[in-house]
Amino acid sequence: MDMVMQRLNIANLKNILGGSVLPIGILILVAMMVVPLPPILLDVFFISNILVSLLILMVAMHTYRPLEFSSFPSLLLIATVLRLGLNVASTRIVLTEGHTGSNAAGEVIEAFGAFVIAGNYAVGIFVFVILIIINLLVITRGAGRVSEVSARFTLDAMPGKQMAIDADLNAGVLSNEEAKLRREEIASEADFYGSMDGASKFVKGDAVASILILIINIVGGLIIGIGQHDLPISLAAENYILLSIGDGLVAQIPSLLLAISTAIIVTRVSSTQNMAEHIGRQINLSRAWIPVAVVLAIIGIIPAMPNLLFLGASGIAAMLAMMSYYRELNKTPEDIQDMFDESDEESSSEDINLSEIADNSAISIMLGYGLVEMVNDNDGGLLSARVTGIRRRVSKALGFIIPSVRIRDDLTLEPNTYQIKLGQTIVGEDQVYPDRKLAIPGEDTNLKLDGIKVKDPTFGMDAIWVNASQAREAESKGYVIVAPESVLATHLSHLIYKYAGQLIGQDDIQELLDNLAKTAPSLVQSVVPKLIPLHSLTGVLRALLEERVPISDMRRILENLSHLAARNMSISDMAEALRPVLAGMLIQQVAPLNNPLPVVTLASDLENMLITMQKQSGEEGLILDNDLSQKLLTHLNQINDDMSSKGKQAILVVSPVIRRSLSSLIRQHIDDMIVIGFTEIPDNRKIDLVATITGEADS
Repeated sequence: MDMVMQRLNIANLKNILGGSVLPIGILILVAMMVVPLPPILLDVFFISNILVSLLILMVAMHTYRPLEFSSFPSLLLIATVLRLGLNVASTRIVLTEGHTGSNAAGEVIEAFGAFVIAGNYAVGIFVFVILIIINLLVITRGAGRVSEVSARFTLDAMPGKQMAIDADLNAGVLSNEEAKLRREEIASEADFYGSMDGASKFVKGDAVASILILIINIVGGLIIGIGQHDLPISLAAENYILLSIGDGLVAQIPSLLLAISTAIIVTRVSSTQNMAEHIGRQINLSRAWIPVAVVLAIIGIIPAMPNLLFLGASGIAAMLAMMSYYRELNKTPEDIQDMFDESDEESSSEDINLSEIADNSAISIMLGYGLVEMVNDNDGGLLSARVTGIRRRVSKALGFIIPSVRIRDDLTLEPNTYQIKLGQTIVGEDQVYPDRKLAIPGEDTNLKLDGIKVKDPTFGMDAIWVNASQAREAESKGYVIVAPESVLATHLSHLIYKYAGQLIGQDDIQELLDNLAKTAPSLVQSVVPKLIPLHSLTGVLRALLEERVPISDMRRILENLSHLAARNMSISDMAEALRPVLAGMLIQQVAPLNNPLPVVTLASDLENMLITMQKQSGEEGLILDNDLSQKLLTHLNQINDDMSSKGKQAILVVSPVIRRSLSSLIRQHIDDMIVIGFTEIPDNRKIDLVATITGEADS
């Protein structure tokens, strides 16, 4: 116990000391501007300033993404304050002790001044001015402009990025945790570039301050040396100019390093490599080095030029071109992985994750690599937004929340192929072309179009994938033009309606019950699970959804099930008994309340025959001979296609005795045909009889 407490005390002490270092350091920097420093301590601080500047530069060069060095603006401020504090401290020593000699302000300032001046004061001043110009007018101004533009564009792009994250979250591409991290990253990015826009002003102000400090040191030193200490002009100039230039250089070199670091950070593009690898990989191209070698060789054979130097440079460029060419011919495993992202997974049997072979997504869309751009928001991809809209619309229509749709790429598919899966089962597959439009001909369309002739994946109608340039002309001639993401999204919507019964589970139904319990708690408690177990209720609702009957009115469903529970009915019988109560919601989706309901009926002799066959078959259901079933399905399919071309949905109305068996038979061949019993039509609906089917060849 004592050892544990001792470790806790040590940890707390470390935290206290670690959190106190920076505040104490800031106080020391401020004190440097007021308290005189001895020359030896000034040397230590100057060397520390250079060390910090070099460290920041190296970290900036080895950073993959700007946000990985998000503390850079704060470090830049601290380093600038350190440098200005040293300038104030060194200026005090130069002006007060400069008359004693060139070593008055320490060895570092003397060494820098003597090395640069080299006996010529004018050269030293000009070199210092050139460094100031490079820092102030080139690097600092450029970095400041880049920071300003980056901050502006980052802030302008924030709403679009937030919407893209919401779309990916609703489409199932991102989890809640991933979406939260992405939002935090976007906020951090905006804060970072905003801070960098202000921090770049520190560097600019520091460069201006260096010029003023140099002038003050030289002019003030000469005045003090000649006026107060009676030094000869030559000696005063030698001492004070050397000290001023040395002081300026010791401060200006770290300032230049920080300016370069700032420029590197603000111009850095996010990648998976550090700066050297990123640049080296992108410029190491044989097609770039070969022209360079040729041009240098041409210049090298001109008589007036330094031929050997240019020819030597041409040889080096040719050698680099050859190395680049062989590297391009023999791709490394990393290059292959970047291109296909599969080679390492297939070759290594130890790096297999469970997520590669088990996908728990209820609905997923697998895209060939040619379709990835349809979900790329940077390029204007609209598929994610369309999928989100479909989930919202179908959820409202059916009465429960459709599970998230996960969109993934699959390199095993053909480039323009997509697959739609429910769990691990492929329920839909077709091809779309992102650079084309799907043209579906109308009834009176005579224009012939060049393109890829296909069948519409949702309705099976003849269609043509045409170039975008043909779309306007085709539309004016009666074709219906559909965007590729709309084709895929409509196919998804059709399949969700078809397999809605498989998409709802006990957890989803419990969620519906919990929501109803907020307004009708007694109803829920008295029916589930006392009268109807949850799994039985799930079976009833699935049977309703298989025929597109909405389950949004859970109150009415539970109220009617409470009366049916005492009859000891099967799940399918209970679902059938609920239909007259709920069918009105299905009918209102087919035709608005004030519009007549398009109805298809069976001829009386055909319907009577089917009723007789149903009674004879008993529990086996309706069994038709091939001839009759073929005629019936052919008529229904033709009527369904005709109504679909007019933008309407026909409903087959039959006797309740044969409704369930006939619906099961028809849905095996025409999955969007709605079959209802005549007892399910509300009394207030008008009827439009569009067709009557007989058992003959013609209806």
